Amino acid sequence: MRFLSTQLHRIRDWDASLAAIALMGMVLIPVMEVFLRPFQGSGIENAPVLVQHLGLLFSLAGALYAERTGHLTSLGSAWEKIPNLSLQKIAKGFVFLFSTCLCVLLCKASFDLMLSEVSTGHTIAYGLPTWAFLSTMPIAFALLGLKFGMRWHGDAIFQWVGLVAVSWMAWHLQTILQDMPLMVLLLGLALVLFLLLGGSIFLVLGGLSWVLFLQENIPMASLALSHYQITVNPSLPALPLFTLAGLIFANTQAANRLSVLFSSIFGGGRIGTILAVACLCSCFTALTGGSGVTILALGGLMLPLLNRVNYPETKSIGLITSASALGVLLAPSVPLIMYAIMARVPIQTMFVAGLLPAVLMIICLILFGRFLNIPANISPIKSNSLLTQESLSRPKISTALWDAKWEVMTPFVAIAGLISGLTTPTEGAALTVAYAIFSQALVHRELHYLQLKHCLIQSAQVIGGILLIMGMALGLTNYLIDVGIPDLASDWVQSITTNKYVFLLALNVFLFFAGALMEIYAAIVVLVPLLLPLAMSYGIDPIHFGIIFLANLEMGFLCPPAGMNIYFASAVFKKSISEVVRSVLPALGAIFIGTVILSWFPIWVTALPQFFLSTSQP
Repeated sequence: MRFLSTQLHRIRDWDASLAAIALMGMVLIPVMEVFLRPFQGSGIENAPVLVQHLGLLFSLAGALYAERTGHLTSLGSAWEKIPNLSLQKIAKGFVFLFSTCLCVLLCKASFDLMLSEVSTGHTIAYGLPTWAFLSTMPIAFALLGLKFGMRWHGDAIFQWVGLVAVSWMAWHLQTILQDMPLMVLLLGLALVLFLLLGGSIFLVLGGLSWVLFLQENIPMASLALSHYQITVNPSLPALPLFTLAGLIFANTQAANRLSVLFSSIFGGGRIGTILAVACLCSCFTALTGGSGVTILALGGLMLPLLNRVNYPETKSIGLITSASALGVLLAPSVPLIMYAIMARVPIQTMFVAGLLPAVLMIICLILFGRFLNIPANISPIKSNSLLTQESLSRPKISTALWDAKWEVMTPFVAIAGLISGLTTPTEGAALTVAYAIFSQALVHRELHYLQLKHCLIQSAQVIGGILLIMGMALGLTNYLIDVGIPDLASDWVQSITTNKYVFLLALNVFLFFAGALMEIYAAIVVLVPLLLPLAMSYGIDPIHFGIIFLANLEMGFLCPPAGMNIYFASAVFKKSISEVVRSVLPALGAIFIGTVILSWFPIWVTALPQFFLSTSQP
């Protein structure tokens, strides 16, 4: 009986296993390509395209796993909070049946795209037809629709009746709506209600794109094509790969070694500990690719560290939560890579451009966030504190640096190949994963098979839902560009003001609210193509705009409803959402000051890229 239960569990986990296998393929193929290239001039046939399509398979399997574990991003299950049980059941049925409806629409759009590809006869590598990979899209959306449809009611008969009825209607919905124009408006209102009640954000974006495409008589396959284009983007595999590398470090003792190192560098006094926590949280977020992961990995370590120097608990929580958001500007941050992809600027240039702004933001956080301003009623550091001024001694710094040398070298491994031009972003990310596995499994012997498998699955859970959001958001973005929204916005804004600095201030305010309301990856995909042309019309460089954009979105991590850091902090520190929000309010003002400085003084952004560009030229 136990054996049967184990086998059933394995079958149920097929989506996670498939995503893990695809992700390991995305690691191994680029690494083999890098090592084979010097010996035989070329490595694996069409390796970049093969990796990109493995990324498509990974994203879809990861999305299925994310749905099963409740990690598809939404504004929260508001339907569960409706006090009236009858209304709650109606709201629940609406959310899950409407989810099924939207999934069937996406399934049909993907099916049409696959059929169009079958006739072309294109292959990827070793005779593998492109349509075989494209077929995973309608299958995945159909399975998602089935999963949602089975949750709308507790009775199996009602489940299947509702599922079949909604699926049939959704499959023929385009034909129905052509004769009922008013229904398009009602469908738009239904999407708003769906979002507020807790519908998945990717379905809201996909449904809105579908409605807009329908209005313009654009083929529905174009929506599926947008998702396909973003998931097979040449640089996109770097996202799950860098995330995997970060999760490997987060699931070993790397955080402990880095904690000792930073404490040794900055000293064991109260000020030194505050600086160590701020810098460590920022750097660790850059490694892991997610500020939420940093709070989970370091929250339990950093809070006792601050407590030992008698730092107020509220300020401690605010410091850890807000500092974890600042790593967005440090390489190899996933949002930094994502912006480079969307803005079509060199990833290595963004990596270099983010260094000084990241330092500035940490300084602003510490000074303007009043984290160095200790209340007078707080007692001094106890004499028996484990962290004393002796921690500043050189031997301890050298020892801590030696212990953490493998972790310290990680950013250089990630960036060196890109800056030198020897590797592509995907190959650089794959080498970083290989380096993480080597250092943690073979050198430190802290990463075992089951832990690596957990990291692979965790990466699928985190990135799978994000890639769905990005794919659906790109469909909406393509529509807005096609109808000329960026040009209209540019003309309208320039008619209000021609002053560059006034525009930058208004841009910061707008992005602050956008970051609070939108998930960061959706914001990058939707807003960058719309706002970048507008910024360039004011003479703002795309690299400078990118740093401004990401610096503003750092504040979004700290603002409800989309600010995930406050939810992670609430869970880790066992505090209410309102307490966490109050603790980060000073940090919000500090980060906003930093973004204004970066906006008005572009030298902070452009100095290092210009220096490296000038030194690289003969």
